[in-house]
Amino acid sequence: MIRIVLADDEQLVRGAIASLLGLEDDLEVVAQAGRGDEAVAAVTAHGADIAVLDIEMPGGTGLEVAADLRTSAPSCGVLILTSFGRPGYLRRALAAGARGFLAKDAPVDELAGAIRKVHGGGRYIDTDLAATAMAAGESPLTPRESDVLRAAVDGAPVAAVARELHLSEGTVRNYLSNAIAKTGTDNRISAIRKAQDMGWL
Repeated sequence: MIRIVLADDEQLVRGAIASLLGLEDDLEVVAQAGRGDEAVAAVTAHGADIAVLDIEMPGGTGLEVAADLRTSAPSCGVLILTSFGRPGYLRRALAAGARGFLAKDAPVDELAGAIRKVHGGGRYIDTDLAATAMAAGESPLTPRESDVLRAAVDGAPVAAVARELHLSEGTVRNYLSNAIAKTGTDNRISAIRKAQDMGWL
């Protein structure tokens, strides 16, 4: 029996997926979580074989949870479910240690097959998402440019971003200018939006 922890902040979606997986003879959802930090605790508490994680959750994204589990529960395979076909997410998920990456609207038999494959030590990557990620290429942003865009997401002024990241205001302006140029946009709001749409943030 493959023991699964399922984490998704949408209770209805989580419950539906758990019910469908429960119909499989060799799969058992041993715990459900609505937050990333709860997922990590549940994997440890239940000795889960597989963690099926939504990519965007409070308390830690699926990417952050995958990276945490790589050290705290290395024997637990991670499969990321996403409703966002953002190309950068796939690269980041694989870098975080996930071995599966699947769209949330995939049929349950595909999800079950992906879980079995990851449990067996293999990888399962949605082919459409993989093709999109390959076509989009790597993020052009440096880690620091990404940090500055993340800090500016809610419209924070340059001074506030500088304080948060312990940088000078001039340095923040330079990073923002670079990010705007690299994303081919006209302003920081558009740069943030494009970086989010591509999964670079």
